[in-house]
Amino acid sequence: MSTVWEQIKHYLSGLYLPKIQVIDVVEILIIAFLLYFFMAWIQRTRAYTLLKGILIVALFIIVASIFQMTTILWITQKLASIALIALVVIFQPELRKALESLGNKNLLSSIFPFDSSQDKIERFSDQTISEIIRAVNEMSEVRTGALIVIEQKILLTEYINTGIELDSVVSTQLLVNIFEHNTPLHDGAIILRGDRILAATCYLPLSENATISKKFGTRHRAGLGISEVSDAFTVIVSEETGRVSYAYMGNLTTGVTSSDLREQLHRFQKNDKEKTEKKFRIWKGREHYEE
Repeated sequence: MSTVWEQIKHYLSGLYLPKIQVIDVVEILIIAFLLYFFMAWIQRTRAYTLLKGILIVALFIIVASIFQMTTILWITQKLASIALIALVVIFQPELRKALESLGNKNLLSSIFPFDSSQDKIERFSDQTISEIIRAVNEMSEVRTGALIVIEQKILLTEYINTGIELDSVVSTQLLVNIFEHNTPLHDGAIILRGDRILAATCYLPLSENATISKKFGTRHRAGLGISEVSDAFTVIVSEETGRVSYAYMGNLTTGVTSSDLREQLHRFQKNDKEKTEKKFRIWKGREHYEE
């Protein structure tokens, strides 16, 4: 028995067992998070198909290396220097969406709660919610298509610039008139900030979600698309069926009632106010402490 134990100790003495420190655990957790985020991103975008194509090319290069196909290996060696730039160009839309998605996380905002851009945010009032609900109901009854984007924390300036500036107070009559058939402003989306309509006929990015049903047209895809690249809350009225839907954070909810829509709007309004008041209390506390 002692001989066996001596052999085990002799074997273990030749192994290198690194000392694991706290920083090593932190690094492992960070790498695990990044890998998980990368894999989840790959599955949700067209990058998965592109990645499969790259893997096929890599497999072909391995086969060429095994069978010593010198011409193919020479071409591959010459192209390797520009391969990284080519990958960045190919994956540019997907990489941008991935960074936007990562930036939408509340991780940084919880660590650094004092973002200067938050001072520009205007909260919508109960009156605005009522005007939106009445307008949506009227348009739903007569099957008038509508696309209403309510800006949240992420400013939608680049999409506002694609439309016609209005800067008008939100009202039921104005919303209905904007989306009336055969009017100059009915095509496209309107973007709201606080209690004002900033612009109409705005062009929005279309969703590239392959799982969305084919029965949804451009209006629903645009509403879902803006929710994928920002935290905006989008209300959609179908021109074909008159059904009301809303999109938020890449999720489309269809066939909602007036009470459901009002509840969602009040929830966003309440959450925004609570977050603002909480950050204000924290800031005042720090000011008092510094004094």
